[in-house]
Amino acid sequence: MADGAVRSAKRAGKLANLCKALDERPGGDGLETATTGIGHTRWATHGAPTDRNAHPHTSADGRVAVIHNGIIENFARLRDELESAGVEFASDTDSEVVAHLLAAETAADVGLAAAMRTVAGRLDGAFTLLAVAADEPDLVVGARRNSPLVVGVGAGEYFLASDVSAFIAHTRDAIELGQDQVVTITPKGVEVTDLAGAPAATTAYHVDWDASAAEKGGYDYFMLKEIAEQPKAVADTLRGRLTDAGEITLDEVRLSDQDLRDVDKIFIVACGTAYHAGLVAKYAIEHWTRIPCEVELASEFRYRDPVLDRSTLVVAISQSGETMDTIMALRHAKVQKARVLAISNTNGSTIPRESDAVLYTHAGPEVAVASTKAFLTQLVACYLVGLHLAQVRGIKYADEVAAVVAQLQAMPSKVEAVLATMEPVRELGRSLGTARSVLFIGRHVGYPVALEGALKLKELAYMHAEGFAAGELKHGPIALIDAGTPVVCVVPSPRGRAVLHDKIVSNIQEVRARGARVIAIAEEGDTAVLPHADHVIHVPRTPTLLAPLVSTVPLQVLACEIAATRGHDVDQPRNLAKSVTVE
Repeated sequence: MADGAVRSAKRAGKLANLCKALDERPGGDGLETATTGIGHTRWATHGAPTDRNAHPHTSADGRVAVIHNGIIENFARLRDELESAGVEFASDTDSEVVAHLLAAETAADVGLAAAMRTVAGRLDGAFTLLAVAADEPDLVVGARRNSPLVVGVGAGEYFLASDVSAFIAHTRDAIELGQDQVVTITPKGVEVTDLAGAPAATTAYHVDWDASAAEKGGYDYFMLKEIAEQPKAVADTLRGRLTDAGEITLDEVRLSDQDLRDVDKIFIVACGTAYHAGLVAKYAIEHWTRIPCEVELASEFRYRDPVLDRSTLVVAISQSGETMDTIMALRHAKVQKARVLAISNTNGSTIPRESDAVLYTHAGPEVAVASTKAFLTQLVACYLVGLHLAQVRGIKYADEVAAVVAQLQAMPSKVEAVLATMEPVRELGRSLGTARSVLFIGRHVGYPVALEGALKLKELAYMHAEGFAAGELKHGPIALIDAGTPVVCVVPSPRGRAVLHDKIVSNIQEVRARGARVIAIAEEGDTAVLPHADHVIHVPRTPTLLAPLVSTVPLQVLACEIAATRGHDVDQPRNLAKSVTVE
């Protein structure tokens, strides 16, 4: 930190790119003798994954450097304020505003910790922030809100990280920070305050996991960890989507409102789990917009010569943004002059780049091959697209949209409630480890949930599993049922869709009469299903169209546990890759 500026190096892509750059740099820049440092492997949210958008971000004068996890909802307003004051930005990220705000505070002879408390109080959204300053070289300051931050306490050394896996090789003693707390670490120790500067209570603990378990957050598998991360992923995807004027905002829009008003047909194209998200979206989008909506497997889309024109909107869903079948479907749609809106978890990937509008999910990295949090966040994104179209077309007013968004914002706590009751589901999964086949049935939005539950079981447990629309049972699938066949029934709410509820109870009675072992996913308070099911998994009361956000979660846990019981690699199932980049 000589010459009044912090020293930094950063590269896009793999960590090896940064290591190579450090090895090739000329000596004497101070990096090799530093005793204080911050670093970050960024998951792109705002701004493409490029060198200029990599962390850390520094203030214009180079005195302050910042790294950031999360989403700063009001960054655009803060950026406008800073640019009006003459600050020039060097990146496209939301994170850079923090560096400039901290620099402005510390310029008034305020210490970095006090500056962080002031700046954190101005931020909306979710953040874990770490900062260093050139004139306080033995100090690192951190702050958190709606995003994790832990302190590692070693022998004469201290660490700040989003989870213990980052420092498990150096120490197993940690301090977990609370909401809206600011921490400073120096060679002399750790100090934690609230945003007002008052000493804050913290929780110290000792980690007894090994390094591998630490990476998984103490869970047996990455998939279980990612299932547990779903409430946060849903909340992050919703964060900042509703403006003060009550309007839904997308991330990148190269379409006018008139373009969207002209849409007279919607195609959703996707593969695998994303396809199932699209099937749920069809119900919501048609209900809210009254625009005909079709859902197509991306691998089939262009080969059947679909009828497309400038009044067609194609919604392309892909977690990676690099799914080759979906890319080719998108390009076919563009040749036919259709408008394309992308839903993706990966900023700067091919599908968002080639689309006319983008809505990014904020699921964060997903290590397990079988998608869990990617699916739930894709559902949320689809709901937001439907609401945006309904609003632009004048079908829903701002207060109506805000009411649905409020229902969506209640979903993370409902998913948390489901997760808190999963131990009996795991036990049930262990009891199904020897089953030869499992069938899934559902109606309305429960039908795509049944398809998704079957897909998870096929992916992970390598066993026969099929999802059916419950009304199709008598048209063939009921022949598959014999004594002891597990049948998972996704039961609609008796309040929201009473007629469908009655019909699926009849379906349950039909399969039970043929010896099926019935497992029902049912709403809390639904007593009508109890006499007819061998096992009932209750989920919170939820508006009908949003119900897949809670009813899918037990099926994820069930598949994971059955696969583990059968001795399979839950995170890396055979023959499968995380992203399918060939046709």
